[in-house]
This record gives sequence, C-alpha cells and structure tokens, in this order.
Amino acid sequence: MTKFFYTIRNIITLFIVLSNTISYGQKKRTKPNVLVIYTDDHRYSGIHALGGMDVQTPNMDALAKNGVVFTKTYLMGAFTGATCVASRAMLLTGTNVFQLQGAGHTIPEKNTTIGETFKNVGYNTHIIGKWHQDGASLKRSFTSGDKIMGKGVYLVDHFRMPFYDWDKAGEFKKEDAYLLVYDEQGKIVKAPIPNDAQRGPTGTEKNGPHTSEVFANEAASYFKSYKSKKPFLMYLAFHAPHDPRQAPQAFKDLYDIDNIQLPPSYMVQHPFDNGHMFLRDEQLAPWPRTPLVAKKQIADYYAIITHLDAQIGKVITALKESGQYENTLIVLSGDSGLAVGNHGLMGKQNIYDEDGVHVPLIFSGNLIHNKGTRYDAFSYIHDIYPTICDFTNVKAPNTVSGKSLLPIINNEVTAIRDYTYHAYRQFQRAYRKGDYKLIEYVRAKDFSKKDGETEAGSKVTQLFHIKTDPWETQNLSFFPEHRALLTLMRNEMKVKAMELGDKKENIKGEKYDFWDFY
Repeated sequence: MTKFFYTIRNIITLFIVLSNTISYGQKKRTKPNVLVIYTDDHRYSGIHALGGMDVQTPNMDALAKNGVVFTKTYLMGAFTGATCVASRAMLLTGTNVFQLQGAGHTIPEKNTTIGETFKNVGYNTHIIGKWHQDGASLKRSFTSGDKIMGKGVYLVDHFRMPFYDWDKAGEFKKEDAYLLVYDEQGKIVKAPIPNDAQRGPTGTEKNGPHTSEVFANEAASYFKSYKSKKPFLMYLAFHAPHDPRQAPQAFKDLYDIDNIQLPPSYMVQHPFDNGHMFLRDEQLAPWPRTPLVAKKQIADYYAIITHLDAQIGKVITALKESGQYENTLIVLSGDSGLAVGNHGLMGKQNIYDEDGVHVPLIFSGNLIHNKGTRYDAFSYIHDIYPTICDFTNVKAPNTVSGKSLLPIINNEVTAIRDYTYHAYRQFQRAYRKGDYKLIEYVRAKDFSKKDGETEAGSKVTQLFHIKTDPWETQNLSFFPEHRALLTLMRNEMKVKAMELGDKKENIKGEKYDFWDFY
C-alpha cells in the first residue's frame, strides 16, 4: 500500500511539473475572459512605470507589474488627421494601415472583427465607450454594449458627452443620443441634448460625470452583474486622455505648472512645415509654444491621465470582486502618441515616437505568469488581435495580417519582425531598424473643399539613433559618417514600401501619393 501511494505521489508531482512548463495558449482550461482597455492619445511615456515621467499612474503601474510590457509597440500610421480612426480599425481587424478601406472609417464585411471572431466561438462580446467606425461593423461585432460615444454627436467636452444606449439594429440615430447630468439630489440622470448646445469644453464636474467615470462605472456594473456561463470579451474604449484635457479639480491640483519638467524634445516651434501644421490639434495652444504654454498643456495631460488611471483602478477592483479576475486576460494599450509640446507640436499627426506612434502595450492579470517582464521586440497595434486569439486558443481569421506576440511571451522567440514602417498621409514616411530611425518628409499637393488644391510640407530628412536619443532630438542625417547608413536605410525603406503596398491605389479615396513627391 505504501509503495502504491509513493507511486501515485510521484505521478502527481510529475503532472504538476509538466503543467507548469506548458506555454500560454496550450493549457486545457476554461476559456479565458478578455478585457481590452483602449485609451485615446495616450503616449508610451504617459504611464509612469513605462516612461519614468512625473505623471502619477499607480493602477496602470500595477498592471505593468502584474503583467508583461512591450516597450516598442507602435501605431503604423494613418491617412487621416484623426489617427484614432485608423488605429481602432487596425486594432479591430488585425490588418495594417494599407489594408484598411480608405482611412478606416468603414470596416468591410470581409474583415472579421475581433468581436465577431469571439462571438462566433461562443463569447459574449460587450462594448463600452468610443466607436469610430461604421454602424454595421459595430452591430455585427458585439452582443451587447452601453454608453456608446462617437456616433456623430459630439460636443468636445468630457463632462457633456453625448452617449447612446446599445442599439441592436446598429442605427444609433442622432435623436437617441443623451447627456448624463446630476439632478438636484446629486443623482446621475439622463437629459436631452439642448438644441442650442455649444461645442467646446464648457462643462465641469458639477455638470455631470466625466467620460472616464461613465465608462468605468459601466464596466464595473457589467462585471458585478455577470451571470452567464459563457466567457466574455469586453472592449472598454476610453476617450481620455484625448483633448479637451479636462479633469476634476482634485486631479488638476496634483500638478503644479511651475514644477512640470519639460521633456528633452520640447521646442518653441517645429523647425519646418511637416505637411499638416494647422489642423485642429495644433490650434489647441498658441504659437510660440513657450515653456509656460507647454507646461500648462503637460499639466492638464497628466491630470486627465491620473484621473483615467483612478477609473481603471475601479474597473480592475470590480473585476476582482466579481471573481472573474483569475480567468481574465487584461490588455491595455493606447491608440497613438501625442506631442503636447514635443518638437513644438501639440497633436499626433506625425510619426515621431512619443509625439505620434509609440504606445503602451501591457498584457496583465492572473493568467500572466512571467510578471514584470519587459520585451523590446518591435510590434504594432494590429498585432494585439492575433495575440489575444493565440492566447485564448481561438483561431484568427485569414484576413488578419498582424503577428501574434505569444511566442515572445512564451520565450520561444525574441522577435517577430526586424523593422517597423510608418506613414502619415502623403507627407511623411519612417523606417526603423535596429537602433536607427529614418524619417522622410516631402512637399506635396493636398486638397480641401475650403481651399481646393494646395501644397504643403517640406523636403526634409531626419535620422535618429533611438537607443541613445529616444526623444529624437539630434538629426544625424547630414553627418558624413552616417552617409552610408542613410543610403542603406533609404533603399530598404523603398523596398518595404513596395512589399507593404504603400501606394495611393491601395488607400480608397487618396488623391496623392508620397512617392510621387519623394
């Protein structure tokens, strides 16, 4: 009998050892839930634990500590000033910027969204927050949702944001939008949008709840009331820290403008016309971007991020209290960078790292075992979709062209690509390989209904050694010792452009091609 129990004990021990060596995505267990938290205009350095800046983000720092971080994740680019349109289309379809339908406003039926994919294998798919694509793709992607924003009614105010209840028909008619306000008893109630409502950040925390609070409350409520035996995929799309950079006063008080540290790439003015210098984002602050102007913008940016962080903390707490945390993969990513004074810019209509394309990417939660690990492998936002599929043993559709990062998380490989390529409209292209990054600008034709055909931009070359100059402050392109490298990277960039299909014929609605002006 003793020998029998000894044998059984050895078998159990061996089983435990083998179980612990099985990689993510290979374990036979209950299908994991998935929580995708997508933030808006949130650059990589906008999380303290990632960039080391003075912004306070204890809850996002905790996600990084309890998960794995990809330190070189990027937005590939955009063919619209509203770069979040392209970014969200790439996240939702797992395809690159040249495979989108035009700028990304519409997701064709041939592209199975991540919501559709998980719905088709038995998940409840739920959306809360911002949607920037067409109604038909919204309808087919989710089984439910709440507090949808971004469907044609927008007051440019986090405290006066028009919302929609979930519409199974996917119509989201303008007359169905409403505001959330405080009544005389301080309760949150629905209110119609006044016919004379003015656009602009005129609301305060006395008017109604901030968008971040609304979305976080809805997510918490969903977790607390979740009774289904099916797993869920939640797409929680915050509007913060997108401008207007509003936050409750208590969070604004955390940042004294006089004590704000300007980043190394701060400039009073961008040194040349990059092709898109006078759109709405750049008009949020006056020229020149004096130190005081830049510090004020950064203080407001940090305040809305810290407020967002507090709401994310509420979401994670509710997830834990519901008992779902143990079996939920949490994914946190931003949709683009943001300049906020870097290089004399305010917006994200560029392909500098922090100013436009470098975003945080964290996979976190109880299901992540190698917590605290950081990977410096090149990755894109459109790699998130196939990674989630791989992690949960859900087959990604063949329309997905992004690459799964799971082999990196499983320490099977150290990289899935050896370069990144970026595009912004017909004005800018970038190629990153190894420690160097090449950015090429052109003077090109442009068109608007107001001005007709015009010209904008400058023919400029920039070469940065990103490893020693991550804020892209020293242009090396004109130094003789870099002449051979510059030629090599230019030639390689042209080859990659052809491989990726970087031409106007592949972008529906594009009138002009970068390469015609290069």
